[in-house]
Amino acid sequence: MTTPPGTTPVQGLHHVTIMASDPQRNVDFYTGVLGQRLVKVTVNFDDPGTYHLYYGDQTGQPGTIMTHFPWPGARRGTRGSGEVVAVAYSAPLASRAYWEERLRSAGFSATLQRRFGQEVLVFEDPDGTTTELVFEDGAAVEPWPASPVPAEHALRGFHSVTAWVRDVAPVRALLVGQLGFTEHGTEADRATASPRTRFQGSGAGVGLYVDMVERPGLARGHFGAGSVHHVALRTRDDAEQAAYLSALDAAGYRPTPVQDRQYFHSIYFREPNGVLFEIATDAPGFPSDEPVAELGRHLKLPAWYEAQRPQIEAHLPQLRSPEYGVTLGTRLLGGAVPAPAEAPGVNVLTAGRPLGEARVAAVLLHGRGGTAQDILSLEREFNLSAFAYLAPQAPGNTWYPHSFLAPVEQNQPQLDEALATVDAVFAHLAEQGIPAERVVLAGFSQGACLALEYASRAAQRPGAVVAFSGGLITLDRAGDLGGLPVFMGVDPHDSHIPLARFTDTAEHLRARGATVDARVLPGLGHSINREELDAARALLGQVAGML
Repeated sequence: MTTPPGTTPVQGLHHVTIMASDPQRNVDFYTGVLGQRLVKVTVNFDDPGTYHLYYGDQTGQPGTIMTHFPWPGARRGTRGSGEVVAVAYSAPLASRAYWEERLRSAGFSATLQRRFGQEVLVFEDPDGTTTELVFEDGAAVEPWPASPVPAEHALRGFHSVTAWVRDVAPVRALLVGQLGFTEHGTEADRATASPRTRFQGSGAGVGLYVDMVERPGLARGHFGAGSVHHVALRTRDDAEQAAYLSALDAAGYRPTPVQDRQYFHSIYFREPNGVLFEIATDAPGFPSDEPVAELGRHLKLPAWYEAQRPQIEAHLPQLRSPEYGVTLGTRLLGGAVPAPAEAPGVNVLTAGRPLGEARVAAVLLHGRGGTAQDILSLEREFNLSAFAYLAPQAPGNTWYPHSFLAPVEQNQPQLDEALATVDAVFAHLAEQGIPAERVVLAGFSQGACLALEYASRAAQRPGAVVAFSGGLITLDRAGDLGGLPVFMGVDPHDSHIPLARFTDTAEHLRARGATVDARVLPGLGHSINREELDAARALLGQVAGML
């Protein structure tokens, strides 16, 4: 067990964040059935038109916090490799019969299992999230006096999470080698007949365990309602988090910059199997902006969204708090949102938020020889759940046959066909209620050149453009680009993108009114690095935050 200098071993779980569908059903289940307090009603900071609901004990202390992003009408997800697939609460040892009857009477079917010597009750929440109750004499939490569950049977925060992975070795290297967990043991998982390895945090309270079930060859799941977005681990303060950030970056995990989540500060990163982790600080906590006696009573917004409160409240669905009897939000929900058809005549892969429920989108263009699936992996790097991500596939994996510096006629008619493909995707998004100004157009290499060229020519400008190692195909266009935000990055010695053309592109776009962040990055090679991803993520967040 080791940890980086300036850190102590991670204590255990801080919170778990899951996608839901119907917000009222979510509240009714977690408060009315499981007896958890709704300790905070706020919005997704990357998508202020979506609730972010937090549940926990009386004050929402770390290790008890379940959080949900409810997207009304969202399709249910499917579990797969590289993600957390189950969340377990700690329940009093003598309460098994009580919880079996409570769940049965509420209409939930549960099965009893045994794991590492403990009884475990397994069922699904209303969106299909595998939820477990582990019966043990665990640590006490602060009880919620108004809970419908008697205090002697009340849940005591988290016990553990379970993820499915191809290979447990990289997880061991992270949890034990970087974060200070200890390996508790391995046994056969009853449900899958695969090895289940348990890792234990250093704390003495709740939420101590992370389980990994090794399932080589299992396909990745499909993110949707009921899917776990990420699991957050605890760190004590900002200084320790900064030390972890530096160490994880040096170890190649590519963590995000620190994100201000109002009630804690966060960094995000993925381990090699794909599981998304967060490291979150204990402070400042949920009582930082409303009294403990009124936690969850009001819609709380960060300062940077207060000016938009009327618009945000108008978009949020009506949500009744059972603890206070107050109604938040104003929008009445209708039926489920239908899934839109694919863009006609275009092979497009999608990820992120279901298109029928998204209000912002990112169109991702792959490079020569690449694929839509390759570039779509940026969705996991950006980690912005507000966005629907669309990646069209070029015929033969190439948008046009020659270098972007070749005479234009040598790349015809393929160049015009490629521009028409992008235009078809934008038109399809507009039909689904996402106009061009809410779309970020991004590309790598040949895709970056195509993205810049499309934005230079388009009648309606995108919300922003991101060009990873690219330049304009033509420099003779005119027209006001009206402050179009553009990020560009290149290695000064990139053999595919001459530095002179990169510089000319930036100057041309600025002369037409674009706001251009053009970075020359020695050592980048013909690739994408963390600095570029952070800059692109900031642009996406800027577009989402303007809603």
